[in-house]
Amino acid sequence: MPDPLAELSAAGVSIWLDDLSRVRLASGTLAGLIRDRHVVGVTSNPTIFAAAIAGSDLYDEQIRDLAARGVGVDEATRMITTFDVRWACDVLRPVYNATDGVDGRVSIEVDARLARHTGNTVAEARALWWLVDRPNLFIKIPATEAGVAAIAPCLAEGISINVTLIFSLQRYAAVVDAFLDGMERAAAAGRDLSQLASVASFFISRVDTAIDARLDEIATPAVATLRGRAAVANAVLAFAHHDEVLGSDRWARLAAAGARPQRPLWASTGVKDPGYDDTRYVADLVTAGVVNTMPEATLDAVADHARLRGDTVRGRRDEARSILDGLAAAGVDYDQVVTTLETAGVATFAASGAQLATLLAERLHTSPAAQSETPPPDERKTPPR
Repeated sequence: MPDPLAELSAAGVSIWLDDLSRVRLASGTLAGLIRDRHVVGVTSNPTIFAAAIAGSDLYDEQIRDLAARGVGVDEATRMITTFDVRWACDVLRPVYNATDGVDGRVSIEVDARLARHTGNTVAEARALWWLVDRPNLFIKIPATEAGVAAIAPCLAEGISINVTLIFSLQRYAAVVDAFLDGMERAAAAGRDLSQLASVASFFISRVDTAIDARLDEIATPAVATLRGRAAVANAVLAFAHHDEVLGSDRWARLAAAGARPQRPLWASTGVKDPGYDDTRYVADLVTAGVVNTMPEATLDAVADHARLRGDTVRGRRDEARSILDGLAAAGVDYDQVVTTLETAGVATFAASGAQLATLLAERLHTSPAAQSETPPPDERKTPPR
């Protein structure tokens, strides 16, 4: 029987799962996907954790312990999410070892409320790196201007980074430059560059959703042919830049010192428009040396009926550029679209973080441990004299 996931993996695409929960870990579902579906990595975000904790009682015991210790909401969030990520790192450690550290990676994101603050992002990255304490961890940093400025300091300290929420080609170029800067700083500090890794998460489906909406407002036959083509074109041009960097003298020096490329990662690969094929953001972005992180529904769709056509990225630069040029000619402001998407992406993750904080605050407050806990001596009422 055809196995599109095996074919995808053989083409050089690393298949990662865009989901994580304690249910997956405890039930062995994640281990099963690694064994049967060629999954070699995991990404997470605040939205994923909010859904996981809201939908399971497997977190109750840890929440009781946290309540008994009087832990605040922010620290409880860190303790719960890093517990799951550490567990996932251990499940994926054999993959990490077998691929010499290329795959077997698990990502955890810094608090989205810090996305506009460089120093706070670096501090949070350090804390998460220390808490999880696994070599196959990625710390996710959003590609805001402040986030980009945090990439090099983190890499210089030996922290592997997944740069997330990349929408624009200009921002991607800044991310790549920050990666090179960080690796150069790490080399100057005497670090083993072969132990450092990074991916750059380029978001796909949201670009089509936003641009298609603008094309529908224009609603002329000429622009109708551009619907559903912007996201892949954007990614193809990003990959072309990636290839250019790998051909540079700057990269050659780092590679000679043991550095590995910062791989492009295709994120947001679940198709939003029901009129589109539900595997398009996988089948149309196949090339060696990239990661595609998929929600399980997309993973299942690819396994069931994806039709792969070999490398669908290399050699398409001119075609991709003509699509973006056509959008500009039609009056679609690319810069405005990608800036809006970045702002909305940060806001969405911050809202999910706030939802998670509210949920945990309620669970901590109503935990039996919190209800029955004896107040510490300094909080008891002093008997009258």
